[in-house]
Amino acid sequence: MGLCQLCGKKNRDISSFLGVCKSCIIEKDEALEHIEKAHELSRTKFGLPKKPPKSEGGVRCNICGNECVIGDLDRGYCGLREKEKHFLTYTQDYANLQFYHDPLPTNCVADWVCAGGTGTGYPKHAYRKGPEYGYKNLAVFFCACSFNCLYCQNWHYRIETKKSIRVSKETLLEEIDDKTSCICFFGGDPSCQMPFAIAFSKLALKKSKNRILRICFETNGSMNPALLDEAFELCLRSGGCIKFDLKAYDKKIHRAITGMDNELTFANFISVAKRFSLRPEPPPVVASTLVVPGYVEEDEIAKIAGLIAEINDKIPYAILAFYPHFYMNDLPFVSRDLIMACFEAAKAQGLKNVRIGNVHLIKGS
Repeated sequence: MGLCQLCGKKNRDISSFLGVCKSCIIEKDEALEHIEKAHELSRTKFGLPKKPPKSEGGVRCNICGNECVIGDLDRGYCGLREKEKHFLTYTQDYANLQFYHDPLPTNCVADWVCAGGTGTGYPKHAYRKGPEYGYKNLAVFFCACSFNCLYCQNWHYRIETKKSIRVSKETLLEEIDDKTSCICFFGGDPSCQMPFAIAFSKLALKKSKNRILRICFETNGSMNPALLDEAFELCLRSGGCIKFDLKAYDKKIHRAITGMDNELTFANFISVAKRFSLRPEPPPVVASTLVVPGYVEEDEIAKIAGLIAEINDKIPYAILAFYPHFYMNDLPFVSRDLIMACFEAAKAQGLKNVRIGNVHLIKGS
């Protein structure tokens, strides 16, 4: 049972760690102080910078939207990038990542509409008319992130961030064989290591130029727009997609649960969503939102769905059920009533392709 430190309300839909309810986040300016303290505490425990550094005389990093200015003793907000002489570490030559193979179809956010999960785009972009049984995905998990989500499902990457792991493009290239039909970059988030992801993808496509190899990104969307454009072209050409995790519409709610603004995320999403019709099958852009009880519910879903529908009502949108985890582990599971209300709210905005995901996590009314 969480307690709001501002209004005194007690409710199981209030995060004890965050310490403020949704209404106070939206209505009271003093909520920001509680939010910033919570995020700073959560990052200090992992040795991560409390805020994006802005060191006078430092080197500016333009890879993600945080635009850190990194001095001699700093790390970027991602916890990864440092200054070496006049340059920054972790560029296109190597990355801090983990990788493994998943047999297809896998539990990808887009598996219900992508080529590997459904065969859409066959024969140009898929090996089979249906799910690509017998083929596999090269899953590339980046151990850094440009956000600080308090409910992070993959929070363990924070432990790996500072280990200075350096995987080269050539090492990763060896993992591609004739049964690898797609590569998915996720994490953490690709936004912090986009130059590597793009450079590696180009090598991978060159190596596999006479066969299908799809490039996909699953991201919070907070990368430099120029890098996003390069990534989108790779996805478009190869039959892959960019999966945007649109965490919240309201700027204050977004900052509360992720620690960051959402302006760049939505600007980037709009930019590529407007190009959806360049290749409707398989869809090059997919959106998703995690329903977070007490914070991201049907009102937020309706606003996000409305924005998507206004651009193109055929863009697939997945509504995902929340799992109590990390610093928001005292929140409840999503009820069937709540997830259905979110589903109906999205459909009411005119979207034609809406799906409920993580159904195994949904609890009874």
